[in-house]
Amino acid sequence: MADQEEDLQMALRMSMQNSPPEPKRSKPRDADSPAEESSEVKTRRLQRELMATAAERRMLDARANAPPTPPAASPVSVSRSAAGSGSGSGLAPNVVRKERQLGAELSVGDAKQLFSMVFGAEVSKGILAQWSNQGIRFSPDPETSMGLVQHEGGPCGVLAAIQALVLKYLLFYPDGLGKGAPNMHHNLGSRTLSSHCVASTNFSSLSEDAKARALLRSMGEILFSCGSNERAVVATLSVIGGDVERFEGSKDEVIAKSLEGLSIESAADLHKVLRVNTYTTQESALRGLEAVIPVFRSRMGALLFLISALLSRGLDLIQADRDDPSLPLVTAPFGHASQEIVNLLLCGQAVPNVFDGKMDLGGGMSLKGISRTVEVGFLTLLESLNFCKVGQYLKCPKWPIWVVGSESHYTVLFAPDTSVQDENELEGRESQIRKAFDAQDQSGGGGFISVEGFHQVLRETNVKVPSEKVDLLCSTGFIVWSEFWQVILDLDKSMGGLKDSTGLMGKKVFDLYHFNGIAKSDLNGSQVSSGGETPVQRPRLTKLRVSVPPRWTPEEYMTDVAVSSSGNESKSQVTEISKPEPPQHAPLVDCIRTRWPRAVCNWVGDAPSIV
Repeated sequence: MADQEEDLQMALRMSMQNSPPEPKRSKPRDADSPAEESSEVKTRRLQRELMATAAERRMLDARANAPPTPPAASPVSVSRSAAGSGSGSGLAPNVVRKERQLGAELSVGDAKQLFSMVFGAEVSKGILAQWSNQGIRFSPDPETSMGLVQHEGGPCGVLAAIQALVLKYLLFYPDGLGKGAPNMHHNLGSRTLSSHCVASTNFSSLSEDAKARALLRSMGEILFSCGSNERAVVATLSVIGGDVERFEGSKDEVIAKSLEGLSIESAADLHKVLRVNTYTTQESALRGLEAVIPVFRSRMGALLFLISALLSRGLDLIQADRDDPSLPLVTAPFGHASQEIVNLLLCGQAVPNVFDGKMDLGGGMSLKGISRTVEVGFLTLLESLNFCKVGQYLKCPKWPIWVVGSESHYTVLFAPDTSVQDENELEGRESQIRKAFDAQDQSGGGGFISVEGFHQVLRETNVKVPSEKVDLLCSTGFIVWSEFWQVILDLDKSMGGLKDSTGLMGKKVFDLYHFNGIAKSDLNGSQVSSGGETPVQRPRLTKLRVSVPPRWTPEEYMTDVAVSSSGNESKSQVTEISKPEPPQHAPLVDCIRTRWPRAVCNWVGDAPSIV
């Protein structure tokens, strides 16, 4: 068996040489060996000779029919570092290592298309500097150690999307962040929202290893999503080389020194320094990312990750996703990430809109929105200003984590308790009644049903409407949803309605956390010196107490919060209603209300900032 494996290795090495060597035949017999071979030895010798001859013939045929070698490898082709990442690949180790270090070069045409797509033809040096000076690094501050730090405006859309996925792993998959080989085969989307989970928010206790692995898996998940779960492209720089492990001492310092004087101001600069590797399995992609993660921590990290996502999707598909491919993805005049970039990182497609599905404009024209449920979602201040409508896919993601958009910045909102996404009694009852009503609606969604259909709805939902109200609703020969719903709101819970004298039926009270990665002055964390208090420059994490009252609750009672009796007291004790502090307002509250209408919020200290 050992001889047979040696022959196979020899045949594979022959295929990598410029000129074919003489095929390996049987080993010469020793002088003192017997003249006659045993039948077993003879059979093995003949098998080796046949295998070697067949390998030689395949090699010669392949070379005779091979097309001319292209001048540069395609950025979306599978590199040998991906194909040979498994053990026992048969490739010479030095060949695999060399290709893993350098990667494939972008063609001149692809470099021009990529640069134009991202920055456009008239990009300023200031915007290029913003995108060339932002690494993907965690905050050194203990209270915000789970967060990625942003130094300037611009790449916040990239950082916020990565941050949202990092929080998914830190909050809801902490047991999977231990040491060991990266592995993404734990069926990330399998947990349903009915599976209740309350995560720890003791972020100061997170280990560096756990954070690094959460970042690695988040980046890998995003890139594979962009590649339709078939591939991931990882971009790095030729001035650094791919074998980061060879550096002694601080890798970050060595890489920073390698990047001194490097600027990317044109497609030619991009073509000169960019190298890419394509991976077709999640495991190989994670290993490739892990090998170059110090490069993503460098000042070029955010730009390299954006390029990786674009190439994972494919430049032609990126343009096909968009409604207006002529506009740059990085918007002027401030260099912010466009909605297309954020959507690409959240859902794998660079669509420009946030509604569900497509919007048909007639004449064969349509606008593209989000096509499926996503892992982490998106909310925006622009919806509260009636500039857009975020669909349910982004509003109700698999995990209670949202990128929050304002006019100029992206931040992250999250809940450690997955039950914030669950329907409460009021919402569940409303869904049941509305579903029964819509099943009888023959108007094509017009919101009214026949008298016969109305009685069927009452039977299915066990709603007991007084006869005088039934006569009033049926007086026109059809029943309108808005009028029927008002009756349901005024009808007591005991009769199948939604009126509840305790005020608790539709109430929700929960905690949200808001993270703004851009370093700001924090007076709450000020340091006392001889000259007075000095505000600390750091990212900001704000805890919000959110109360969502029932829709019918009068405005003056909207801030009532239920205080349940403790577990040691009798369950028969009446639940108390207490008045909290007056509700506080900030633009973030307007974003929260697009997800939970009429929500009121309270926090301690500085107001949460979304700019």
